Amino acid sequence: MNILNAEPEGYSRKAYEVLGAIGNVIEEDCDRERLFALIPEIDVLIVRLGHRVDNELFEKASKLKIVLTATTGLNHIDLDAAAKHGVTVLSLKGERAFLDSLTATAELTWALLLALVRKLPEAIEHVNQGGWDRDLFKGNQLKEKVLGIVGYGRLGSIVARYGHAFDMRVIATDPFVADMDSYVEKVKMDELLSSADVISLHVNYDEATHGMMDEKAFQKVKTGAVLINTSRGELIDEEAMLNALDLGTLSGVALDVLSYESNKTVSWPKDSEVWKRISSDLNILIAPHIGGATFESMEETEVFMANKLKSYING
Repeated sequence: MNILNAEPEGYSRKAYEVLGAIGNVIEEDCDRERLFALIPEIDVLIVRLGHRVDNELFEKASKLKIVLTATTGLNHIDLDAAAKHGVTVLSLKGERAFLDSLTATAELTWALLLALVRKLPEAIEHVNQGGWDRDLFKGNQLKEKVLGIVGYGRLGSIVARYGHAFDMRVIATDPFVADMDSYVEKVKMDELLSSADVISLHVNYDEATHGMMDEKAFQKVKTGAVLINTSRGELIDEEAMLNALDLGTLSGVALDVLSYESNKTVSWPKDSEVWKRISSDLNILIAPHIGGATFESMEETEVFMANKLKSYING
């Protein structure tokens, strides 16, 4: 069995020990052309978020049986095409017992929020340039502000706990969750949008949630609110978001994800309309999808997925 890790940089040695007992492991940082050249002889393909695993790839993958991805989101993989070609996709989706131990993305959510409301990037750059004028960077404290959590699953509930620790009033909306923690008030989406000073997105991406933050949603947002997204970029209609910033409905956004990231071009992210605004709009912060990118969480997930592959193969 040939196992190709097409995104091997920093991959866990412990995970490789598990994979090596399963088959012949090939480590190569592939561009799309090289991936197409290798894929006809590959039984198991390992990817993160750097490749589009689509019908064009499956057409060339005559031996491929399994795609392994240590992610919860799967919009970088064409699941219909995988099913059509008889390829099994193994991921972290639904692995709640394991995922509950990982806090990296929730921690980044809070880091982005603090960086935005306390103007940290600009303040640090000001000092780097030799300045020392704190009055230029007055921000806002979070105590007694309203934190609105959209999606009260694993990450949403952790972020809510952080908000409670900061003495925020925490509200949340999730049609699939009946009971929430005692310090969280369950509300409808419209009430959350109109009440929250901070809106944080923590929902799975699918057809139902595509563009859920659209023009109509932004019209309901409390004036001056900030928006944080560490889930998937496609949850937001980015044109509507930029309009909300221009109108002052939103006072700032902090994003770890952008729309169309899974179909990014060679010039990405410079072809993103949101990216084009960061040089002129200090109220936009963007990180390159680093939510789960910590040494600890990546090793844990890679070892977990290697063992998941082993268990799957062993039946």
